Amino acid sequence: MLLNVSQQNKTKNNELETGNELLHGFSKQMHALATELFPMNRSITGNGVRETLGKLKEILPELQIHEVESGTQVFDWSIPNEWNLTEAYITDPSGRVICDTNVCNLHIVGYSIPIDLELDLDDLKEHIHTLPEKPDSIPYVTSYYKERWGFCMTHEQYQSLKPGKYKVHINTSLKSGSLTYGELKIPGESEKELFFSTYVCHPSMANNELSGPVLATFLAKWVTNKVDRRYSYRFIFIPETIGSITYLSKNLKELQTLMHAGFNITCVGDERSYSYLPSRDGNGLSDLVIQHVLKNTDPNYKSYSFLARGSDERQYCSPGVDLKVASLMRSKYEEYPEYHTSKDDLTLVTAKGLGDCLLSYMRSVAIIEDNDIYVANQLCEPQMGKRGLYPLLGNSILPEDTMRMMNILAYCDGEKSLLEVANVLDVPAWELIPLFTILKQHELIKRIANEQ
Repeated sequence: MLLNVSQQNKTKNNELETGNELLHGFSKQMHALATELFPMNRSITGNGVRETLGKLKEILPELQIHEVESGTQVFDWSIPNEWNLTEAYITDPSGRVICDTNVCNLHIVGYSIPIDLELDLDDLKEHIHTLPEKPDSIPYVTSYYKERWGFCMTHEQYQSLKPGKYKVHINTSLKSGSLTYGELKIPGESEKELFFSTYVCHPSMANNELSGPVLATFLAKWVTNKVDRRYSYRFIFIPETIGSITYLSKNLKELQTLMHAGFNITCVGDERSYSYLPSRDGNGLSDLVIQHVLKNTDPNYKSYSFLARGSDERQYCSPGVDLKVASLMRSKYEEYPEYHTSKDDLTLVTAKGLGDCLLSYMRSVAIIEDNDIYVANQLCEPQMGKRGLYPLLGNSILPEDTMRMMNILAYCDGEKSLLEVANVLDVPAWELIPLFTILKQHELIKRIANEQ
């Protein structure tokens, strides 16, 4: 009897695809988590980051939260003073409150100093930021390393301001404290690690900020429940730039020794085309895996040069650090119209967008976990029929899985990895993993090395 290979594929793929019901559940939970985190006023330091990490820890109990004191030297930088916002608003000449951070936390320039004063409209305008080319959007503006204050509003609102006296109230604190980040290590059979970094330092922006940490959280949850982990895993939740610099200053040698592949997770929540930003040289394992996954997921994905970098890959791939970290994204930061504005909201980021991108990362993990080099055990083609792997009626048209197994055997030459075989066959690697498993079970191939 012909073995039902397709049924075996479905069984083997359950761990990867997790079934439509579970993946759909993850998608809804990710969007619900993003909705809960959206109002929190995150910055590169402060209680908004702590509150966010506290929520993630409810899902990932083993998440370790670290504090690094203000003033700590981290390479060429030092940890800035901690900033916290209580409230900020402007009162116009009629007594109406505008630019209220309780309504939208993008109204305040990040790291604004505390202030209470009254001033004329012309003087106030020197502290107002708008986007004339996007008149109905509130811009996101920060001043981390120079003390100043300011507000952000739509250009439409700016144009409606009337002459007169305005009262400015900013209740913030800027004083010695700490930078906060989260770290989760998940052990596997090997000390070699898959490294995932995402950032938790932006206020209410959904794709540029929340999509990354919520996807990383549920990817980590899936990995934690994954059976027979070959590799160990490291997930970090950091403030962008200063956070990666801080983390590297403390963990560089360990990462250089242990990292097998690395990913920077950001902008993974909309339903537009996928994007790929490479590591500096574009030849790391993460680069190869991302390109394979996207080629077989969205053939029209956008590939960028490392010269278009703008997130923490700048630090991970810098000379002397030399970690081959790449990014699989949906709409890349700086490239979509809602970027760094109030329009980057939870209507742009969807449960489907998050779920589809989570599946792409799950497939990347599965490929790396199984990316072995094999050699065929038989000289010439083995007799597949007696093993139940080949039709016995002499049909000239072979079932797709049987033909794929024959092609796998043809390229198991002791030199090519699973990923390389998949590229030769022009078949998604995750569809070949169960077939490799069947061939191993029948002792038709053997693993001779793990691809490095």
